Amino acid sequence: MFKKNEGSVDRILRVIVGIAALVAFFMLPEASYRYWLLIGIVPLLTGLVGTCPLYSILGIGTCKIKSE
Repeated sequence: MFKKNEGSVDRILRVIVGIAALVAFFMLPEASYRYWLLIGIVPLLTGLVGTCPLYSILGIGTCKIKSE
């Protein structure tokens, strides 16, 4: 399917940032900017899957091991 292009530190940071944004979404029910925090779904999913479509387009990779 997709090649893994994220290293372990990158994946951990993405998951943490994604979870923090989603927790903030549910903790701030009256904030007008609340729905912008749903963007946290993107780093959470890319961190869990291990591949980033933007990295693929730009030819960037933080993964040390080349996978096929």
